[in-house]
Amino acid sequence: MEKPTREKFLPNPKLKLQEQLREVMRFRHCSPRTEAAYWHWIKGFILFHGKRHPREMHAVEVRAYLSHLAVEKNVAAATQNQALNAIVFLYREVLNLELGAIGKIERPMRSRKIPAVLTKEEVRGVLAMVAAEHQLICRLLYGTGMRLLECLRLRVKDVDFARNEVTIHDGKGFKDRMTMLPESLKPALQLHLERVRTIHQQDLAAGLGRVALPYALARKYQNANREWGWQYFFPAANLSNADRKAALPSLQRHHVHEVNLQRAVKAAALAAGISKTVTPHTFRHSFATHLLENGYDIRTVQDLLGHKDVATTQIYTHVMQKPGLGVRSPLDAA
Repeated sequence: MEKPTREKFLPNPKLKLQEQLREVMRFRHCSPRTEAAYWHWIKGFILFHGKRHPREMHAVEVRAYLSHLAVEKNVAAATQNQALNAIVFLYREVLNLELGAIGKIERPMRSRKIPAVLTKEEVRGVLAMVAAEHQLICRLLYGTGMRLLECLRLRVKDVDFARNEVTIHDGKGFKDRMTMLPESLKPALQLHLERVRTIHQQDLAAGLGRVALPYALARKYQNANREWGWQYFFPAANLSNADRKAALPSLQRHHVHEVNLQRAVKAAALAAGISKTVTPHTFRHSFATHLLENGYDIRTVQDLLGHKDVATTQIYTHVMQKPGLGVRSPLDAA
């Protein structure tokens, strides 16, 4: 049985290269962040070779650029891989050209990094110091193991108080998954939701109340962007312009900006006297480690985190207070 071929999308050849890339990536439902990252490396590739068009270059030029990133720029292995993926995507999906075998390239040393994890006491210390307006989000990050943007992009309909479940749509790798809703947070979350509903009703009364919808839902369901269930669970304090290129402003309410949370967590860690590098993602690392320490099996933790490979989850066994089978140091046993 033949393997089904993926639908090919050919961009408008009259457009500039960046616009062609945007067309194809939007067709593939790639995230805006991936789109920006890919263009960064493609632009760097073009500039490195004196602004030559990629159609004029082949595997030799790609190999030279990737080796330059490793040797001269000293980038990490994952960064070099992203640059390679961006260029391969350009040739295969945008230019519709066969790049051929790139051959051997200089590779940076891949180091196995152990994630920074807070103890339960340190988590309580950081949460106690987080500014009041960011408390709920930070507690939810630690209590559910969500990534920061997964949490900020939650819609009202994604939180099921009756079943104690949170549904995460289009997480990393465009995968959906579910995680638990902490019982201790339910009263605070319900109170927060009442305030959000009041804000939404005020926006509707002012002829606003719209929110961005994923993919083409805004065209398919004309009024869905004003419905309560589609509103962000953590909306921004101010309205923003949905289309800056439009002649008239189209105001909508986006979610809280991730930079605000990153700054708040960093300030809270400093105030708590913690010397470790603490970011919102550290709550996710701590969530996974503490579940393993509490005796939950690694497959369960893998599902909650949304890891494709259990090997990714196994990294947390190296930072548990009792790693592996609870082996004690011979010095402690003496």
